[in-house]
Amino acid sequence: MKDSRTIYNLWLGMKDLDRAGREELLKIGGDEDEINARFGSELTFGTGGLRAKMMLGTDAMNVLTVAQATEGLARYIKATGAGARPVTVAYDSRINSREFAHRAAAVLAANKIKVIIFDDLRPTPELSFAVRHLGCIAGINITASHNPKEYNGYKVFWEDGAQIGPEQADKITGFIREVKIPDDIPPADFERAVAGGLISIIGSEIDEAYISAVLSQAINPGIIAEAADRLNVVYTPLHGTGYRLVPEVLQRLGVEKLHVVPEQARPDGSFPTVDKPNPEYREAFACGIKLANHVGSDLIIATDPDADRVGVMARGRDGDFTGFTGNQIALLLLDYIISAYRASGQMPPEPYAVKSIVTTELMAKICRAGGVELYNVLTGFKYIGEVIKKKEDEGRGSFIFGAEESCGYLKGTYTRDKDAVLASMLICEMAAHHISAGRTLVDALDELYKKYGCSLEKTTELILDGYNAQAKIKAIMNSLRQSPPADIAGVPVVSISDYQGGSLTDTKSGKKSSITGFPSSDVLRWELENTDVIIIRPSGTEPKVKIYYLLSGEDKIPAPARLKKYMSAMSGLTKA
Repeated sequence: MKDSRTIYNLWLGMKDLDRAGREELLKIGGDEDEINARFGSELTFGTGGLRAKMMLGTDAMNVLTVAQATEGLARYIKATGAGARPVTVAYDSRINSREFAHRAAAVLAANKIKVIIFDDLRPTPELSFAVRHLGCIAGINITASHNPKEYNGYKVFWEDGAQIGPEQADKITGFIREVKIPDDIPPADFERAVAGGLISIIGSEIDEAYISAVLSQAINPGIIAEAADRLNVVYTPLHGTGYRLVPEVLQRLGVEKLHVVPEQARPDGSFPTVDKPNPEYREAFACGIKLANHVGSDLIIATDPDADRVGVMARGRDGDFTGFTGNQIALLLLDYIISAYRASGQMPPEPYAVKSIVTTELMAKICRAGGVELYNVLTGFKYIGEVIKKKEDEGRGSFIFGAEESCGYLKGTYTRDKDAVLASMLICEMAAHHISAGRTLVDALDELYKKYGCSLEKTTELILDGYNAQAKIKAIMNSLRQSPPADIAGVPVVSISDYQGGSLTDTKSGKKSSITGFPSSDVLRWELENTDVIIIRPSGTEPKVKIYYLLSGEDKIPAPARLKKYMSAMSGLTKA
């Protein structure tokens, strides 16, 4: 790649650059650091697609980088011989999402690839469903999930409805790198492509098919009617795509007392009521708690902007609201699904569940007790989708649940991504079940811990924004590999799993063995002498390192002080 200033000057000289874009670039003309940050590298197209702040630059989200990525994807599709099959395009409520989606559709149409685009914003899981339902070769979704308002992103799904895997991402990246902005991107007009039949617009017909698929996953919908007078639910879409379909599904299921947070009920990419539209954070529930206290609700459900993640808060017997982690909701849902199937005699043959390696290990105990096989995969719901596909190809096994600690869940195979619309429905069904038994969700979690043992999980992030962030992240991971710690806060490290090299090292004996069944990935897993686990991995979509702490305890929740010591030790080990 040419130097940053040269690329900057090429962009500044583009004849089609509008006035606002020219002013944006002229404003940074004397700031070499900013020019390097924007033009010193290109957006990395990983297995999660693209994600970055919205601004002009080769390492940012804008109509030109979206067009470049789509041109590369179009060339890849044609190279595979699938150019005659359509591509579905969807988008969320973020600023510029509609513009980016229309630009992607126009670039595909210019390549004579037919496009099916939604008439308005839709949840990510519905895009995954539509790819399968409509027999498309691929899908594009414009979304940055739960990121702050400055971000947007570009996700690619393949014909099985799952996001693309590492090998495909590398191949698509190769095609993208061949595309020069703007010279190699054919001009296209969205409206003319619609008139010419290359772009088709879809709407409610897909909604109905998707809603039917979601509702088919209910195990005991009758329990909702039994608890209808006591099941009082507050829901917030956090200004995102769940605003229409989540209430629709819950009402069709029979939830009568449903209250949508009014100030967060409409799509708005500026997210005026929250700094981060992330249902993992208690701060996102502030408006929901206020409404719940007003209407007397004991359950609050929040979905992120593209409605693939869901967060929950529930009132305990003390009258206060408790926030549940993604791991805790995974435990509660898994236990409910298995128990409900067993109670009704409807457990499908050869049941199995799938979780990521950073998700709570208590799921394994629940699965063993329930006669369910559990598979571990790398982080990323695409890997859960790969297990589903493999089992389908083998003609065996019944998928009953998939979970990631970051509030992502799936039941059923109609879509191949985490689905907050479905999860919201299952959470209400589960809550009705526990209400009918005289339990709160807080009670239900306490009972799970008493039965299977206790755990404490926490995820922290080391954010490395700005120029050369990826190099800094690589340096941190290399340092941890070359000089692994003998202990964390005084607790010896007994084994090191390196998923990049596929090796498992017993630190006491020095013996190495191979990790099988996992693709190469930049992930380190340290198991400590007391069975606690710490996992370190770079984010697949943002310039940051994520650290997962999985603490276990038999009779009581591990002391937060233990976690605090680990976090302090890791802070020293991961300094950039």
